[in-house]
Amino acid sequence: MTAPTASKSIVVDSSGWLEYITKDTKAELFRPYFSGEYSLIIPSLVLYEVRKVLLLRSTAAIDEWFASEAMRHQIVDLDKETAFEAAALSASSHLHMADAIIYTAARRNSAQLVTADSHFSTLAGVLSL
Repeated sequence: MTAPTASKSIVVDSSGWLEYITKDTKAELFRPYFSGEYSLIIPSLVLYEVRKVLLLRSTAAIDEWFASEAMRHQIVDLDKETAFEAAALSASSHLHMADAIIYTAARRNSAQLVTADSHFSTLAGVLSL
């Protein structure tokens, strides 16, 4: 899959946010997606997953930075349509609940999913870094 264009909407999944925030091994690969060049959409489940990890493993300052940064972008809540679609996707492709919800949220918002997780490798519209 090619990199998104500047006008393209993207969803960076929880793994990507954590790589970037914690300066992990793939942090530099995710940096362009947080540069402001892309329309970043954040499923509310990503807020939960990332914040939980940061609260358990990081400092209050990093957690506050994440909350501040996330609120600058479009947040999409889990609605009933997304829940039903994600359940069907999870059943058919054996994705875990969180992955199915995040992927479905990206698709429903015409966004490309950017991830470090291999769980998404066979799905359309995914850029695995």
